[in-house]
Amino acid sequence: MSERLNDRMREFVARQEMFFLATADGDGVCDNSFRAGPPGFVQVLDDRTIAYPEYRGNGVMASLGNIRENPHIALLMIDFSRDRIGLHVNGQARLVSDEVMRVVQPDLPVDPVPGRRPQTWVEVTVDEAYIHCSKHIPRLVPPPRAVDAADGEQAWGTDDVKRKGGDYFGVAAERTEAAALPGLDAAPPDRESWRLEAERALARARRGTAGVAGSAGGGSTGGFRGWFA
Repeated sequence: MSERLNDRMREFVARQEMFFLATADGDGVCDNSFRAGPPGFVQVLDDRTIAYPEYRGNGVMASLGNIRENPHIALLMIDFSRDRIGLHVNGQARLVSDEVMRVVQPDLPVDPVPGRRPQTWVEVTVDEAYIHCSKHIPRLVPPPRAVDAADGEQAWGTDDVKRKGGDYFGVAAERTEAAALPGLDAAPPDRESWRLEAERALARARRGTAGVAGSAGGGSTGGFRGWFA
């Protein structure tokens, strides 16, 4: 256990492309997240301070919201391919705007694409740093980096919804579909709501069929014209 980042730890941090992030709100309700970027995206400012950029993400703002209430933060960086070892960094976090951060740290890299420039930096004062043993770390060999058709590289920090994953898990689509059903709220319907809606749809279909039969004898010209008529 160390209260600072020694030379080997600083070198390790500086070459990482990802880490796992743990935060908690003022009531202790925790959240786990993931951050990634090109090697060096986690900046080692000195042996007691590191900083990482925050780009526009999924819009939940869970990590940043937690940090505003509770500065305690934990980072876990794992090298899966070369050394199969991990590093825990626990400390106190504060949010710093990109403009202020660049005044204090003028040597920070600048991405040429505006949409990939950080909006905020999370500056972490290290309380403790210690090893995560390699015993259960699998060896993962990265494949050749996929080429992005838009700009020829990984889309770090992009604002493009599609390249960020869009509605991959279909949550937005489910809510939109539920909201469109007659008599149902936008919340996911339960089993009983589905049953009642099915009965209403069947009743409408039966009334329409009766109208078709009546029209043969000079009655109503309405009738069931299909589910999407």
